[in-house]
Amino acid sequence: MAKEYSRAQRIGDQMQRELAQLIRLEIKDPRLGGLVTITAVEVSRDASHAKVFVTVMGGEPQEGVDPVAQSIKVLNDASGFLRMQLGKAMKLRSVPNLRFHYDESVIRGAQLSALIERAVSEDSGHAADNTEAKE
Repeated sequence: MAKEYSRAQRIGDQMQRELAQLIRLEIKDPRLGGLVTITAVEVSRDASHAKVFVTVMGGEPQEGVDPVAQSIKVLNDASGFLRMQLGKAMKLRSVPNLRFHYDESVIRGAQLSALIERAVSEDSGHAADNTEAKE
């Protein structure tokens, strides 16, 4: 019988909680714009690598600089520090290497939701036109 919840998933979940606190409390870089939310952590089966998916809300757009790309760069530059802090907080023999990636699922979900709402409103508009034409 297969395990429902693998070790890699448990490590990823704990890393997600710990990283959220570490980024909020320990990263003091002013280039890290807005609110950084960790949406998921995918740990490889051998626990040597971890993909950390983040979203960035807000932040001050600066001339010629994308605040999301800059935040991802800051987090990737701080990955060694964060890895060291994770080693202190978690009881692991070896802490995975961290790579931060922007999670577009939140924005994509909002776009799809807006498309659905628009389609529903257009459909209800067409239904109203059809009932008026029949009368």
